Amino acid sequence: MTSLRQPIAVFDAGLGSYSAVELLHRRLPDRDIVYLADRASFPYGAKDRTELLTVVDRAVRFLAEFEPSAILLASNAPSVTILDDLRSPVPIFGVRPPVTEALAVADEVAVLGVRSLVESVELVEFLRAAAGPAQTRVHAVNASALVELVESGDFLFRREHTATVISEFLNTLLAAHPGIDAVTLSSTHLPWLRDYFERARPELRLFDPIEGVVDRIRPLSAPGSGTVLGLVTENERYPASEFREMLTRLEIDLELESVVIPRATERK
Repeated sequence: MTSLRQPIAVFDAGLGSYSAVELLHRRLPDRDIVYLADRASFPYGAKDRTELLTVVDRAVRFLAEFEPSAILLASNAPSVTILDDLRSPVPIFGVRPPVTEALAVADEVAVLGVRSLVESVELVEFLRAAAGPAQTRVHAVNASALVELVESGDFLFRREHTATVISEFLNTLLAAHPGIDAVTLSSTHLPWLRDYFERARPELRLFDPIEGVVDRIRPLSAPGSGTVLGLVTENERYPASEFREMLTRLEIDLELESVVIPRATERK
C-alpha cells in the first residue's frame, strides 16, 4: 500500500472492469492503479438496489484506505442505478451510456447493456435526462448474451461461434430498428468485443463509456510508478483461483492478492 502514490482505484464484481484498467494504464502509464475484482459479490447486476448499495459502499470504503486520487466504479448497471447515492471521501466516477455524444452524430442509438440495466427505471430516467426530446431515438437493448461471451472466454477460444452470435444479434437489432447507426457499449465487457462488432457491421459507430471517464480522472491523478496492484475477493461459489485462471486464459499478466472486505459491523 505504501509503495503506491495516490492510485486510481478501479473495481467491479466481474471481468469486464479490467478493460477500464487496461485503458487507464495505456492512457496514463505512469499512474498507479488499484484493481479490485469483488468476486465475493458477483454479479452486481443481479442484486436489488438495497443489496447493491451495501456491497458497493463496502468496496468503496475498502478502497478508500489506499488513499486513492479517484475511485472508478467500472460497472454500468450500478453506475446508473446507485452511483449518486454513494458517499466517498474522494471523487468517485461511474460509467454511464454516452448517449448525448452518440446522438450528436447519429440518427438512432442502441444502448447495449445487461438485462438489469436496460430494464431498470433508473435507465429510463437517465435516458430522459440525457436525450431529452430525442429519447425516442434511443433504444435500450439487452446484450447479456454478448456479455457471457466474454465471461466464458468464448470470444478468445471460440472465435467463429462468437462472430456468429454477434452477427445474428446485430442483424436482429437492425431488423427491428433499421435506423440505428450508433451503439453504446454499456457494459464494461463489451469493449472486449469491439473487433467483432467492427467486422460484423463496420458502418456502426461504437461508443465506449470508459473513454470520457479517463479524461475526467486525468487531472485528479498524480504520477507514480505505473504499478497495477490486483486484488480479488472470493466466496465458495466464485473462488479466487477461478478468476486467476480466467485472467490466464485471457493472457492477462496480473498477480492477484486475495483480500477480505470487512462488513460495516466489523469495522472499528
